[in-house]
Amino acid sequence: MGPVTTPSPVPAPAAPVSGSQPAHVVIVGGGPGGYEAALVARRLGADVTIVEQAGWGGAAVLTDVVPSKTLIATAEWMTLAERAGDLGIDVAADVTAGTSPQVDLAAVNERVLALAAAQSADIRGRLEREGVRAVAGAARLDGPHTVVVQERGSVTGAEEILPADVVLIATGATPRVLPTAVPDGERILTWTQVYNLRSMPERLIVVGSGVTGAEFAGAYRALGSEVVLVSSRDHVLPGEDADAAALLEEVFTARGMEVMARSRAESAVRTADGVEVTLADGRVVRGSHVLMAVGSVPSTRGIGLEEAGVRLRPSGHIEVDRVSRTSVRGIYAAGDCTGVLPLASVAAMQGRTAMSHALGDAVAPMVLRDVAANIFTAPEIATVGYSEVELIDQGVPYVTTKLPLARNPRAKMLGLRDGFVKLFAHPLSGVVLGGVVVAPQASELVFPITLAVSHRMTVDDIAAAFTVYPSLSGSIAEVARMLHRVDEA
Repeated sequence: MGPVTTPSPVPAPAAPVSGSQPAHVVIVGGGPGGYEAALVARRLGADVTIVEQAGWGGAAVLTDVVPSKTLIATAEWMTLAERAGDLGIDVAADVTAGTSPQVDLAAVNERVLALAAAQSADIRGRLEREGVRAVAGAARLDGPHTVVVQERGSVTGAEEILPADVVLIATGATPRVLPTAVPDGERILTWTQVYNLRSMPERLIVVGSGVTGAEFAGAYRALGSEVVLVSSRDHVLPGEDADAAALLEEVFTARGMEVMARSRAESAVRTADGVEVTLADGRVVRGSHVLMAVGSVPSTRGIGLEEAGVRLRPSGHIEVDRVSRTSVRGIYAAGDCTGVLPLASVAAMQGRTAMSHALGDAVAPMVLRDVAANIFTAPEIATVGYSEVELIDQGVPYVTTKLPLARNPRAKMLGLRDGFVKLFAHPLSGVVLGGVVVAPQASELVFPITLAVSHRMTVDDIAAAFTVYPSLSGSIAEVARMLHRVDEA
């Protein structure tokens, strides 16, 4: 995650929809930032061409968000089976085999990839129905107002020159690769390669305890793999709410995962029948496979950005402001290539905002404080607004309280024990500053807190709203009631 930087001021908008000729918009990258931008630009009357090299939907659909969350959703069924005994259900009582549920990873991955392909096809169809010209190929800038396209499968090598009033760069990012742990797609893997596995890893070593590492570690443990999570930090999810991270680590450990804290991986090599991961202190961890989840790098090199005058940060990310302008008039950027927040929802909002701004529509700058994020572990961790660390660092006065999920009647009925709801509010006004939900389907439960943060609602506003009884969302209203401030006479 990187801060939003502000380039030198440029006139706005870049190319309003006015006059007899529509604006020509060229979008480089067909992920959420790109295809959402294309749809907005078409609705605003622009002539739109979108170029995508790998596949429609980009990495988010083909190798990242859609497949990983589909895999995790499959793993959730195994997590549900863990609770079955508490509810009086014996899932191991298979009269034909006498065994507990087993995972056919080949079948799981076939379904994962099929769903990703179907979503990609849906996106391509939607673009074409809306009148967007979709070109499969590689693109690069030739100055600020020209995009050069090499179409995929071209036997002549001919290039198409696309003049553009507005250019949006939405090229995403790729997994970071360590030179001492080069992926081979078989034993040493990135998160884009795990869907090629045909059988369950017997002992999976996950290097990296951030969001990606935690999600895959939890999923494969639930699916039945022995998992070792190697973390260079003191605990998993070092950038997240401390209470949530601590609870998740307890859950991981209780489910049999080995968490190696303060253990930096130096290299990973294949052996005759598996892998060896060497740590900085000389220890060697052996397993059948290793998943390298050590961050990502923006896909911004070699596409003419610097030559066109687009300013990049030292990390390679494109500098953008709050309406997604770069340092060059008429060139915008969206998604992971900007390093603002590595979320598909943010990429999509950046793309929509960029086109509305460029084409003269009303637009409000994006407010990162209003962005809800979710970690798809079991339980999930959803956050929005200020974190507790930010409140402390910025000296913002606040009050907070936390209600364990185990006290919720609906949670008791479902056999849920791990999780909580926590809110942060201003001590005088009661305005909700942020919140954390740790629970199954926290991605759904966080929405009322997101509304509260976005619309500057108070804890009393939340407490006064009806909730269904019994429901997990009832805990959100209960926490708000706990934060009600009684004025002293």
